[in-house]
Amino acid sequence: MSSFAHSVSYSDILAADDRLSPVVRRTPLIENDALSALVGKRVLVKLECLQHTGSFKWRGGWNAVKSVQESQPGTGVIAYSSGNHAQGVARAAQILGTPAVIVMPNDAPEIKVNNTKSYGAEVIFYDRPGGESREAVGEEIANQRGLALVRPYDDTRVIAGQGTCGLEIASQAAAMGVDSASVFVCCGGGGLTSGIALALSEATGFFKVYPVEPSVSDDVCRSLISGVIEGNEGVPQTACDAIITPSAGELTFPILKTHCDRGFSINEEQMENAVRFAFNQLKVVAEPGGSVALAASMVFGPAMNTDTVIAVITGGNVDPEWFTRTLHKNH
Repeated sequence: MSSFAHSVSYSDILAADDRLSPVVRRTPLIENDALSALVGKRVLVKLECLQHTGSFKWRGGWNAVKSVQESQPGTGVIAYSSGNHAQGVARAAQILGTPAVIVMPNDAPEIKVNNTKSYGAEVIFYDRPGGESREAVGEEIANQRGLALVRPYDDTRVIAGQGTCGLEIASQAAAMGVDSASVFVCCGGGGLTSGIALALSEATGFFKVYPVEPSVSDDVCRSLISGVIEGNEGVPQTACDAIITPSAGELTFPILKTHCDRGFSINEEQMENAVRFAFNQLKVVAEPGGSVALAASMVFGPAMNTDTVIAVITGGNVDPEWFTRTLHKNH
């Protein structure tokens, strides 16, 4: 086991929860009769699409930027992201009064670019379709300007912040009489999935966490099978821009390997069905990458060996044109 395996602890998540408690939105865990009837068992949905900046990324962004200000007062931050981490870091920096530079792909959804700029961040584009490395661009600018780099998932402060979502799931599920569940979590680099898995490993009862990815970007699924970090070649063609990553992280994978037996993958049609279901039945907007856990609950939930399934809708920052086309497809 890698020495990274214990780089984030449950106490780190509790400390992150303390930092977040004045500012975080405790998002609801809801039950929907139509969804439970479809799956044939109780299904609960955690609505992180209602979090500040429209995604769970606010949690890790705040914890990281706040931690930087505690240890290096006045230091600006830099992050690279297709949009949700960008917005979380940018908004946290804006509130805390520190500069933020965000490196974004030149094919990022316009709504995410505009939202990031609206929080006062400087946006610098890199050529994702052309194969340019966001990591290299981010590191270079961080060194040039003396900024603190906040990675989107392979960052202990970010993982701990995302883990606070797991603390909420545990307490909310307990209040609803649930002490055993299969928990589907949308997964890119694994920050949220590993954070939730760590948090729920300390919860009363039995909660098993499963990462969910697009079928064309299923590196975590393959990594859990092989036991080593597998990668994706090129830029996978999927609408799930928020969870397209080259591979799981050196920090996140050991946690996933310890706490997650396997992963699940979802195709584009299944994802689109989940987006429509979320809008029509749950009355929430789910972005493509933020909906794959809901899709997994609909597709794989019936076969899970628990009476309850929990799905996390991780974000709602969707391109309006794509969303409109998807809602009207097959109708």
